[in-house]
Amino acid sequence: PGDYLLFLAGMFVATGKLDVNISVLILGLVVCAVLGNFTGYWFGRKTGPMLYERKDSFFFKQKYLKAAKEYYNKQGAFALIMGRFVPIVRTFAPIFAGVVKLDFKRFAFYNISGGILWITSLTLLGYFLGKRFEKEINDYLLYIIIGFIVVTTIPLLITFVKKKVVKNNDEEKINTEL
Repeated sequence: PGDYLLFLAGMFVATGKLDVNISVLILGLVVCAVLGNFTGYWFGRKTGPMLYERKDSFFFKQKYLKAAKEYYNKQGAFALIMGRFVPIVRTFAPIFAGVVKLDFKRFAFYNISGGILWITSLTLLGYFLGKRFEKEINDYLLYIIIGFIVVTTIPLLITFVKKKVVKNNDEEKINTEL
């Protein structure tokens, strides 16, 4: 939901629902995004090899790890810039930069560039659309928020239901085999 939140933050500033200067908001968000990726890089440097031995869980899947690794291997450090716009890649790209021990100065350049581009573009998109449609947004703000919550929650619900169905099917097979 990071992309949606950036967009909404810009929209809320534009409509006066969030009382902060847009430049201050963007600067603060960029700092947080960059520090977050530095943390991922450090994590990858220190514990990255252990990820390959980790079992799947609700939030962690080996297939996500493989997808992020393939993307990172194909795109190199550039993945740190464009990866910001792809949710799963956004999470794992800085970790893989640490795992493969990408030169820190090079990582820092791509991390900062990607953070500025990602935060600024999505936040300003929300801001300018918020300015353009301020009246409509104020009239339908509750519905907009509910819509964003629904859109971001649906994938989690689908995953949860699929796991329950698979688990129940597996249990039924075991019971019928006994």
